[in-house]
Amino acid sequence: MRNGEALHSILTGSVSRFPNKVAVVDPGRASITYGELDRLSDRVRDRLRHMGVQPGDRVGTYLRKSVDAIASIFGILKAGAAYVPVDPSAPPARCAYILDNCAVRVILADDRLAPSLEIELKALGRVPPILLLPQAETGIPLEDLLQAEDRRAPAPRCETTDPSPTALAYILYTSGSTGRPKGVMLSHEAATSFAAWCSDTFGPTHEDRFSSHAPLHFDLSILDVYVPLKHGATLVLIGEEEGKDPHRLAPLIAEQRLTIWYSTPSILSVLAQYGRLERHDLSSIRTVLFAGEVFPVAQLRALKALLPQPSYFNLYGPTETNVCTYHPIPMAIPADRVDPYPIGRTCEHLRSRVVDPAGAVLPAGQEGELLIAGPGIMSGYWNLPEQNASSFVIDPDGTRWYRTGDLVVEQPDGVYLFHGRRDRMVKRRGYRVELGEIEAGLACHPRVREVAVVAVPDCEAGVRINAFMSLDGPDRLSIVSLKQFCTERLPRYMVPDLFGFVETLPRTSTDKIDYQTLKGMSVR
Repeated sequence: MRNGEALHSILTGSVSRFPNKVAVVDPGRASITYGELDRLSDRVRDRLRHMGVQPGDRVGTYLRKSVDAIASIFGILKAGAAYVPVDPSAPPARCAYILDNCAVRVILADDRLAPSLEIELKALGRVPPILLLPQAETGIPLEDLLQAEDRRAPAPRCETTDPSPTALAYILYTSGSTGRPKGVMLSHEAATSFAAWCSDTFGPTHEDRFSSHAPLHFDLSILDVYVPLKHGATLVLIGEEEGKDPHRLAPLIAEQRLTIWYSTPSILSVLAQYGRLERHDLSSIRTVLFAGEVFPVAQLRALKALLPQPSYFNLYGPTETNVCTYHPIPMAIPADRVDPYPIGRTCEHLRSRVVDPAGAVLPAGQEGELLIAGPGIMSGYWNLPEQNASSFVIDPDGTRWYRTGDLVVEQPDGVYLFHGRRDRMVKRRGYRVELGEIEAGLACHPRVREVAVVAVPDCEAGVRINAFMSLDGPDRLSIVSLKQFCTERLPRYMVPDLFGFVETLPRTSTDKIDYQTLKGMSVR
């Protein structure tokens, strides 16, 4: 295999050096060595190829984070397919739409989640073959499933596929402004170039123990999974419930002797406020990485007071580029600083420029849209040719620049300051949220005549989402029923915080919804 071109070569390269070293730990449930992970993922590869999966196909994973989920991902890659992870906590209808939208050939699913998914897939007209893993978080079911399948119909051993660097490796679906999630296509080269940049920047070794806090359908997971396994380090999986509970999270970090932590600022803020960090030995942590949203300075300062020894880095980038800029946080934050730290300078494997609305390159000091080029950017959106055409600027020499939609100002030293968005997308708990998708979800309610959703700054949560609506009929809807309606159609992180009821939505002089007025309105 050509070194570094295939994402799964990250695993196979470490197996020869660390066959008996623990690669992945699921605390209290299971662990697996590099050699075992390699063999188990080989068996997934063989089973998928036996089921007709070909290079270039897509394979869905509907699994909670586990040893089995990691092995499944590598097996999919080895088969030459691209993996499509969906959120097990999201509404089944949304997950079914994603898997149907990109026409997955096979799905690996937790057997407790699969029945509701199958119902939704049938409603869409196609149910691909599903490999069911019972109790998939224990780390054992995948082995049992493959043995049972082999007894029924043995899968012959096949060779691992050697894809081109530009071949599709995975698709991550993000919130879409049309009311439907859209698939971001990332190549092998996009992920391996990012992992190489992380290696050069953060200096991981085989002795490190990385957190895996992000869910596998979230772009933070790319660093979580591939950087430690590239270096023979240990990946420590953190479940969804533990990851939200600071009282359980702090002792887990101490017990597992984590050395490199990566999460959204909101998790770190909760950990600092409620985790009682002073009661635990967290001296093993040497690097803290955060991304996905703005880290309020007061909360960052509080965290650094409790954990002063690690190096801290602010990482920035949309799913389409993974991380594209970074900024080291100084050891001491000045007491009088109130502004968030910059998103930083461009990662060394990428290029950047700032342009005005007409596309002209702007000099340092002027606000404009940030564009990114290089091996780490996405191939495009799945089956959205019009959006692809508007999302890239192509130079005469063929260089593709991705339009991030973020407004920035470049400082004289090449560091970027974030100044907001040119559209209605916001970041919440690290996830990208298109307010239009929330509006489309609420508009499905039979009593909602009109709806508009706005995001307003919040000193604790970073951003608060308010939904305003006019209703048919005299009675208001209960907030409980509205939240329940939303959770049946949207991921939990997209459910509005507050709901307001108005006779009619405010309009501009051109009869468009006046979102600026709504931002200043109180929610009654």
